[in-house]
Amino acid sequence: QVQLVESGGGLVQAGGSLRLSCAASGRSFSNYAMGWFRQAPGKEHEFVAGISWGGGSIYYSESVKGRFTISRDNAKNTVYLQMNSLKPEDTAVYYCAADKGLRVGPLPSSVDYWGQGTQVTVSS
Repeated sequence: QVQLVESGGGLVQAGGSLRLSCAASGRSFSNYAMGWFRQAPGKEHEFVAGISWGGGSIYYSESVKGRFTISRDNAKNTVYLQMNSLKPEDTAVYYCAADKGLRVGPLPSSVDYWGQGTQVTVSS
């Protein structure tokens, strides 16, 4: 079992930045691929970014590529999502995700563990 707790969400103006964190507890964090999804009101979960257990493989959705950066610190059992150049369409609840396989996503059904989510609101 892995418990995931997100933090760092909030309200920011368009063009601004936020850094989300996801702290993991439970079984060995470094054995899991980690990632981020988001869900806007009335929409399904959307894959945002993923990172392999060792950090050697990183991948993004086209909608955030070049603006968001995912990273992890296995010594701190934490994964991060640095979000720059935020747009109003980035507004959503952001969820941390863990997968026992080689990678997270893109389908939410493949995720083994979810965090509770953190709200990100980008004003125009």
